[in-house]
Amino acid sequence: MRQAFFFLLALVIISSCAQPQPEIVEETVEPTLEVVAESDRQWTGVAVTEDGRVFVNFPRWSPEVPVSVAEVLSDGSLQPYPDEAWNSWTPEADPSTTFVCVQSVVADGKDSLWVLDPASAGFQGVIPGGAKLVEIDAVTGGVVQVMAFDGTIAPPASYLNDVRIDHKHRAAYITDSGDGALIVVDLRTGASRRVLDDHPSTSAEDTILIFEGNQWLLPDGSAPQVHADGIAYDRTNDFIYYQALTGRTLYRIAGAALRDPSLDEEVLGAMVETVAESGASDGLLWDGADGIFISAIEDDAVKRWSPEGGVETVIGDPTIAWPDSFALGPDGGLYVTTSQIHRGPNPSEPYRVLRITGF
Repeated sequence: MRQAFFFLLALVIISSCAQPQPEIVEETVEPTLEVVAESDRQWTGVAVTEDGRVFVNFPRWSPEVPVSVAEVLSDGSLQPYPDEAWNSWTPEADPSTTFVCVQSVVADGKDSLWVLDPASAGFQGVIPGGAKLVEIDAVTGGVVQVMAFDGTIAPPASYLNDVRIDHKHRAAYITDSGDGALIVVDLRTGASRRVLDDHPSTSAEDTILIFEGNQWLLPDGSAPQVHADGIAYDRTNDFIYYQALTGRTLYRIAGAALRDPSLDEEVLGAMVETVAESGASDGLLWDGADGIFISAIEDDAVKRWSPEGGVETVIGDPTIAWPDSFALGPDGGLYVTTSQIHRGPNPSEPYRVLRITGF
């Protein structure tokens, strides 16, 4: 009897194993793209504060720039920030207390908005006394400090482009896309140093970018040369990532090295590491873990580099027309501006702030 029982049990087990099992399908969630704001004026930078307020900036690349820094209100309208006076620059105004040509805005996660002003209106050279980094209390709207850059830090042909704030070490790191260098600012004293000046990593590569099937060329037929542009600070590992806009190589260097004034240029240059062939990019942003978001300007896409996966596409869409600058919102959304630089001064579509979620 016992043998018969085990024989029947074996048949049941074999029969059940032979039945086809339901296939387990893992649902893939695709990132979503949402339009946060639109403008008929060209913007570059975007910042999102801890309470979800959105700020943008408009570089003075043409005379028709009514506002330099603005808060995007809930109805989509723009409010000059911190006030009308700071946004009232004219050639006769004091460039030290007005925004001349703002290139980027950054919220630091500690209730401050930082405004980087290369002061090169229309790319006609730095206006003396105008290049500066301005800290604004985003709660009160008051200007906390103004760090001015003289001609040794921001020479006439420079164009200070993007900035990252390092609160732990009280430092700011800035790219110069006009002359090719990094700027290190001691936020405790306001003292600044220009480093990696004309180093290969901060210089444009010999390449021609392709947009919508066309070469990006100047009216004289030459290729633009845009040097160190995007920058990201990995707060966990104390690394600065950066690359030239007309280039396809992502570099990094230890923040401790940049902050060490005893290191000469030769020693500092030897400490630069090549990270990846990332493609042409305008903006970079640390993702808060171990990756770097990359604005893939030739591909209408946002990509991400990580040590494990290399360079991968987060999302691609024709709406992401020249993704310029990034910001992470308190809800985890990734904000990006479209500046459509490749389409000239009168594109057929509005400039947009986009929000990406689900990545």
